[in-house]
Amino acid sequence: MSENRYDNLFVNNEVDSVPYTSKLTGRNAQMPDRDRRNHGLHLKRQLDRLWEEAKEIDESRSAVSLPVRQGTYIEFESSPEFDLASKSLEDRQKNIRLLNIRQVQVNEKTVNKATVFVPKGKENAYLKKVTDYLQEETKKGNPKNQRLINSIENIKLAVLESFWPPSHINWIPLDEPEWCEIWLSSHDTQAEERFRTLIKQTLNLPIQPETLRFPERSVILVKANRKELKEIIMSSADIAEIRKAAEINSFFIDMENSEQSEWAKELSERLDIDSDSNVCICILDTGVNNGNILIEPFLKDEDRHTYNDDWGIDDHSGHGTRMAGVSIYGDLKDALESSDKIKIYHNLESSKIIPLNGENDPKLYGAITASAVSNQIISKPEKKRIVCMAVTAPKYETGDGSPSSWSAAIDEITSGAMDEEKKLFIVSAGNINESNEWQTYPESNLTLSVQNPAQSWNALSVGAYTEKTEVESRQYENMEVVAPNGGLSPFSSTSFIWDNKWPIKPEVLLEGGNALKDSFGCYTSEELSSLTTFYKPFERHFDYINATSAATAKAAWMAAEIQAKYPDAWPETIRGLMIHSAEWTSAMKEQFLDGNKKEDYRKLLRICGYGVPDLNRAIYCLNNSVNLILQSELQPYDKVNGSYKTKDMHMHELPWPKDVLLNLGEKKVKMKVTLSYFIEPGPGEIGWKNRYRYPSCLLRFDVNGTDTKESFLRRINAAVEVDDDDVDSSGSSVKWLYGKQSRHLGSVHTDVWEGTAAELATSNLVGVYPAIGWWRERAWLGKWNKTIRYSLIVSITTEAETVDLYTPIATSIKTTVPIEN
Repeated sequence: MSENRYDNLFVNNEVDSVPYTSKLTGRNAQMPDRDRRNHGLHLKRQLDRLWEEAKEIDESRSAVSLPVRQGTYIEFESSPEFDLASKSLEDRQKNIRLLNIRQVQVNEKTVNKATVFVPKGKENAYLKKVTDYLQEETKKGNPKNQRLINSIENIKLAVLESFWPPSHINWIPLDEPEWCEIWLSSHDTQAEERFRTLIKQTLNLPIQPETLRFPERSVILVKANRKELKEIIMSSADIAEIRKAAEINSFFIDMENSEQSEWAKELSERLDIDSDSNVCICILDTGVNNGNILIEPFLKDEDRHTYNDDWGIDDHSGHGTRMAGVSIYGDLKDALESSDKIKIYHNLESSKIIPLNGENDPKLYGAITASAVSNQIISKPEKKRIVCMAVTAPKYETGDGSPSSWSAAIDEITSGAMDEEKKLFIVSAGNINESNEWQTYPESNLTLSVQNPAQSWNALSVGAYTEKTEVESRQYENMEVVAPNGGLSPFSSTSFIWDNKWPIKPEVLLEGGNALKDSFGCYTSEELSSLTTFYKPFERHFDYINATSAATAKAAWMAAEIQAKYPDAWPETIRGLMIHSAEWTSAMKEQFLDGNKKEDYRKLLRICGYGVPDLNRAIYCLNNSVNLILQSELQPYDKVNGSYKTKDMHMHELPWPKDVLLNLGEKKVKMKVTLSYFIEPGPGEIGWKNRYRYPSCLLRFDVNGTDTKESFLRRINAAVEVDDDDVDSSGSSVKWLYGKQSRHLGSVHTDVWEGTAAELATSNLVGVYPAIGWWRERAWLGKWNKTIRYSLIVSITTEAETVDLYTPIATSIKTTVPIEN
C-alpha cells in the first residue's frame, strides 16, 4: 500500500449545464382490443346501475338522518394482465379525484384497480366519455376516448377494500376497534377540520391529535372497527386510503457485565474531546441516561428531549443508552483496552419517542419522528446533526418495499421540504428476533423483510454482518456459531423478496453480532455482541448490544467521523461516501453470489446491500486510489410553451491523468461512481404508477466510455426513462457491473466498471440528468421549477501500488497536501 494518505478531492470547477429532454417517458401501456359497440354499451349499463344504487343509498341515509357525503366513490377495474389508463380517470377541473391505484391477483393474474371520487353534480362525466366513445371519432378515425374506455373492464361502487392496500387486506379490523391511518385526499386545513369534526362529533370515535402532512395528502389516526370504517367512508368525501397503524418493536436486551466503574473512569481520563465541534448524533429511542461517566461529557441535559412530557427524558429501558455507547465510541471494547488518547469529534442529543410503559402505543410515528427532529433543530439550529433511529415496526409489513406514512415522513424530514435544510437520517433495517428463525440461517434472512420505516428512500438503512465467531466461555464449548466470519448476521433482515422497483435496502452492513447453536436450538451470547454503556450506572457501567441496533449506532459514529473530517460535506455526500466505500466480504460472495450475471449481483445487493463501509476508504485517498467529490444542483424541469418538460443535465469533465493511464496501457483499473440525492415524497398507492409517482425527481448518471463529448450528449438526450439492463442498447461502451435495473433504484445510485487503464483514459465525462418525478407531473403543486442538490462521487483505483494517480489529479485542481499516517 502507499505510505501516504490524502484528503478526498472536492472538485469545485464550473459545471457544464446543457439542455436535456428525454425522447421517451416510458413503455406503451398494454390495452385490450374491444368490440366498440358491445363494450361501450356494457360500461354504459354498469354506470347506469351504479348511479341508481348510489342515489338509493343517499336517500336511505337521509331518511334516518345519517351523514351523506357530497359525492360518490367508484372503482375502475382493468382486464387481467392489461393496464388501466388511470391518469385519464381524473378531471381536476371537475374536481374528480383519482385517490389510489392498486394491483390485485385474480386467478394468478394481475388486475389493475383505481378508486375515484366523483362530486355531486358531476355524475355524467364518465357517461359522456362512454357516449363519445360510441358515437364520435378522432381525426385518425379511432373512437374518441378509446385508450381510456378500452382499458376499463368493470365499474362499480367502491367498498372498504377499495381504500386498503391489497397486501394489507387481512389487517382490516373485524369487530374489535384498531388504530388505523386515514389518508385524506387533500392536505388543506379545511379538509382536516371537516374530517376531525365528523369523527369526534358525529361518529364519536377516538382520534389522535397529530396530523402528518404530505403533498396532496394528510394522515390522521382513528380507532375503528370494520363497521365504523365503512361508516367513515359513507360519511366523508375526503378519504383516499386506509392503512393499519404500525406498532413499534421492543428492544430489550439484558446482558451481564462484571467490569466496574474503574474501567470507565480510566477511559474517561483518556478522552480528548473536541469542545468546539458542532457535529452531533441525535438518538431517537427510549431516551438516553447521561449519569454514566462515559456519556456525561457528550450529552447535556438541555439536549435531552421527549415527545411527551409525561414520559420524561430518562431512558426507561436501556436501549437508547446502549445505542449511545456505540454512537460515541464506535468500538467501546477497543477504547477500553487501548492505552492511547481517544479523540472524540462529536456529541450527542437524545429524543425520547417511546412511551414509558413499554407498550406499543399506536401513535402516528411519522408525526412523532418529525416532531422529535424538529424540536432538536429549533433548540440548536447550528448543529450538523446525524439522526439515528433503531426503532422499527415489523408487525404490519407489506413485504414488497412500498412506502408507509412513517418511511415517507422520514423522506419528508430529510428532503428539507418543510425547512430547506437537508438532514442525514440513519435507520436500522430491523431484526430477525425469533431463535427458531436463526436455525434456518441464512434462508430465514432471505424471507424476512426489511422493516418499516427502513424502506425510506433518503435514509441510510443499516443491516448487520458479523466478524464475531469465537467464544471463550466453557459454557459454550459444545456449541458452534451460526454465521461464518464476515457473513451476514443471523439477525439481519433483507429486501430479497421485495418488488425490484423499490430501493436497495439495507444499503450497508456493520457489525451486529452472531448467534450460537447446538442440538437444542440457537442462542445469543455476550461474547458475540458489542460492548456498550448501561443505563443504570449505579448498578454497572457496561452492557451489550447486538443485531441491527448495534450496526445502526456504529453507522452513526462513522457518519459523524466523516462529517467532522469534512465540515462542508452535505448530508447527501456523507451518505454517498459510506455507500461508496462499502465492499462485500468474501464470505458474503460465497454465501449469496451465484455467478457473474447482473441478476446474480442483484440478488447479492438485495441481501447484503453494497457491503461493509470502510471509514478509511470513505475519508482518505492513496496514491493509487483517488476519490473525487462534486456537490452541485440542477433544475430538472421547466415550463415551455405551456407544458412541463425536463430541463437541464450536467456534464462533469473529470481531471483524469491521461498520460499516466495511457502509459499503464493494459493494466487493470476500477472506476466506481455513486450519485446521491434526496427526493421529496409523494406517498400513497397513487404515488408510483403513471404520472403519480413517489419521488419528486429522479436523477441518473452515465459515463461517456469511448464516446466523444458530442456523441455522448446525443446518446444521453436519446436516453429513455425505462429501466433496462441492456446497457449496450443505448450505445454505451461502458460495461457496468450492476447495470441499470439494479442501479436506477431509490435515490442513491452506484455502479462499478473495471477495464484497462487505456480505456479509462478517455472515460472522463460523467453526465447527470433528470428522469420523471411528481414535481413535473403534478405541476399544479407549484414545484416544477425547484432545483435538486446532488453529490457525485467518482473513484479510480489500480492495484499497481507504485503508480501515483493522486498527484497529477490534485495538481490539476489545486488541492491539498498529503496527511501522514
